[in-house]
Amino acid sequence: MKKYNVGVIGATGMVGQRFLLLLENHPWFNVTCLAASSSSAGKKYKDAVRRWHMSAPMPAKYADMQVFDASADREKIAKSVDFCFCAVNMKKDEIKQLEYAYAKLECPIVSNNSAHRFTPDVPMVIPEINSAHLEVIQAQRRRLGTERGFIAVKSNCSLQSYVPLLHPLKKFGIKQVAVTTYQAISGAGKTFETMPEIIDNIIPYIGGEEEKSEQEPLKIWGEVKGGEIVPADGPDITAQCLRVPVSDGHTAAVFVSFENKPTKEEILKAWAEYSGEPQALGLPSAPKQFIHYFEEADRPQAKLDRMVENGMAVCAGRLREDKIFDYKFIGLSHNTLRGAAGGAVLLAELLAAKKYI
Repeated sequence: MKKYNVGVIGATGMVGQRFLLLLENHPWFNVTCLAASSSSAGKKYKDAVRRWHMSAPMPAKYADMQVFDASADREKIAKSVDFCFCAVNMKKDEIKQLEYAYAKLECPIVSNNSAHRFTPDVPMVIPEINSAHLEVIQAQRRRLGTERGFIAVKSNCSLQSYVPLLHPLKKFGIKQVAVTTYQAISGAGKTFETMPEIIDNIIPYIGGEEEKSEQEPLKIWGEVKGGEIVPADGPDITAQCLRVPVSDGHTAAVFVSFENKPTKEEILKAWAEYSGEPQALGLPSAPKQFIHYFEEADRPQAKLDRMVENGMAVCAGRLREDKIFDYKFIGLSHNTLRGAAGGAVLLAELLAAKKYI
């Protein structure tokens, strides 16, 4: 596999920092360009970062790199790299325009942002689930008038805690899903130091999160038709999303009903045997076992289990029958690894392996 020169747009933020840790020794991707807002432009990376949020230290290889202006320097950035990761903190319309601008400069964008998740010809991919959606990139390039440039996005971080667990069960005909997600503060770009109001507290509202949790799975389970992704008609999903005093790791309490109710053993077998293209291709960031089931009554736990397979696996536990739904269970995923930067790196690996970049 060739080495790709890579840019990170939004490099100073929490997700940008996570990207740099993940890419420090990546076998395929070499970070050659860092970009952020105009207030960071021209500074060394170590001076542009107001607060280093990661527990691991800032990699020395990035400390003295110059930070570029993501908007003003985009032509220079686009020419210098094979593609860019994008994780910026801007208004949605501004993000859309920024990502389009890079794509039209023939610089593919692998985005952690939500702005393009419902653009019909932009694939929103969980690599183990809907890698076939990448074929819509051809239609997107026709619309944009590009040869290389395109935008691909990863889904909302909270989806990773339950959609991968539902997906192998679709063969039993999922009818209805109710899910409550208990989301870590890093999902809001916060630490306990910068979010003191969460200590000894639960906040029962995260703006826009419930709509994403109910609608994004339907795009993921949709089909490519006529140059766009047509969302699936169902199943019906209802969600509640809470912010909880946990540093990393989104937990989901999931209730599900089926057209053809499986046995508990059939569900466990479906989870244990499920794998996707990242596993078949042996991608560098792919977990060897996508879904890990815990038999213990008090697992999975965010503190104990979020780092299973370097934070790239999805964990499940407490599968049991329910009085109203057919079954209920608990899911867990690491929100800044599988759910954010790690999921985007895995998506980029898939795009590279399939020759889209």
